[in-house]
Amino acid sequence: MLPDELKNKITELLPSASFEEGANAASGWVTLNMEAGDWLAFATNLKRDPSLAFDYLFCLTCVDWKTHLTMVYNLDSTTYRHNLVVKIKLDRNKPEIESVSEIWRTAEFHEREVYEMFGVNFLNHPDLRLLILPDGWEGKNPLRKDFDDPVNMIKL
Repeated sequence: MLPDELKNKITELLPSASFEEGANAASGWVTLNMEAGDWLAFATNLKRDPSLAFDYLFCLTCVDWKTHLTMVYNLDSTTYRHNLVVKIKLDRNKPEIESVSEIWRTAEFHEREVYEMFGVNFLNHPDLRLLILPDGWEGKNPLRKDFDDPVNMIKL
């Protein structure tokens, strides 16, 4: 599916979506911004709609902008070879979003990593606990810009 066709199909499914223009658009990647409350239903449609068939979540991460957090999901259709980047702005003080680990199994570990590094609560995640850091690091979120590291003393 060409990028403009993909945008039209996404707009049918999610009229409130807004698309970013720029470097990703020039390379054929479609990037959209959406609300967290619409994410679970939209993600389900992305995978199950036969004309989209986004069957591969190859990356999800978080970005700390100091004023808010942004979840970033990178999706691919192994059938049609089209790509999609989904960005969702979260409240920095209470960052939470529905887990998509039941839709894309690879999300289970990625969500655990974002949980421990940024403090995002993935609602209905089957096993939300620390993945990499040792016990005692719960809630410290070392990839947040306000993380205080007394050893390295790096201020962002």
